[in-house]
Amino acid sequence: MKLQDIQNKLEKSTIAVSTINKDKPHTIFILYPKIIDNKIIITDNYMKTTVENLKINQNICLAFFEGEKGWRIDGKARYYNSGKWLDYVKKLKENKGMPAKGAIVIEIEKINELG
Repeated sequence: MKLQDIQNKLEKSTIAVSTINKDKPHTIFILYPKIIDNKIIITDNYMKTTVENLKINQNICLAFFEGEKGWRIDGKARYYNSGKWLDYVKKLKENKGMPAKGAIVIEIEKINELG
């Protein structure tokens, strides 16, 4: 399955994002992921633990549903607090009035259909 096959659903859904530090998982919910060049871009507006976890372990998992069908996306994430990715998220209309402190850029490793 390709990311483009689920792009519209992903960009309109509430997404569960899971990271892990040395031994404990951490899950948050986010809105407005963006897809560019087969990468998923997420804005850091109020993240703390997620960003700390990514410094220790770049593995990330996203999951979302539309009706009874869902998808799980596994990948590696990098955090950017400067440069082109930060500039990109700062310009998004969804981030108007938000701090947009950084961007998480996810390289996709695997997409699984759920349900």
